[in-house]
Amino acid sequence: MNLPIVKYGHPMLRKRGARIDAITPAIKKLIAEMIETMNANRGIGLAAQQVGYALQLTVLDLRNVTDRPSTLELGGQTADVNDFMPLVLINPEVKAVGKPVPGPEGCLSFPEIFADITRPESVQVIALNEKGQRLEFHCGGLLARAVQHETDHLNGILFIDRMKTETKVSFKEELDELQAITKAALKQK
Repeated sequence: MNLPIVKYGHPMLRKRGARIDAITPAIKKLIAEMIETMNANRGIGLAAQQVGYALQLTVLDLRNVTDRPSTLELGGQTADVNDFMPLVLINPEVKAVGKPVPGPEGCLSFPEIFADITRPESVQVIALNEKGQRLEFHCGGLLARAVQHETDHLNGILFIDRMKTETKVSFKEELDELQAITKAALKQK
């Protein structure tokens, strides 16, 4: 089922997700629906908050991105990123290990808004997968950027919070309009 994506202005986007203690049938269903929703909207990542759930759960799939490389290491060995997609991260812990670099980002909750965001170029990740198994990996490039972007969502942080002030100011009109449309739609429910 393709879930509706929460847009900027919805309070769910500012909620910190609750830890997931068990991989229940409801969680498995949500994971499948999130992957379907992400793919249907041509995204590379989707956090639970973006579909209305305050949980520590995100999905990623970078298989269709060919112009922005990613790196992945498991146990110190280089691995093919595509072999691990779609990637499900539950209760992720992300530690920056690379130097900060700017790079383009967008967000399904902010249609048509794209900006350069500075983030560490590589990260160490510990999480659970959809089977409840522990994952531990080091990643760089686009995968590291996407993991950080989605993990921010799980903590109520949006990519506009990481924009340079002048960049955010340049999007003020679009952000105000998106927020107003979202709030108006919420009042009609």
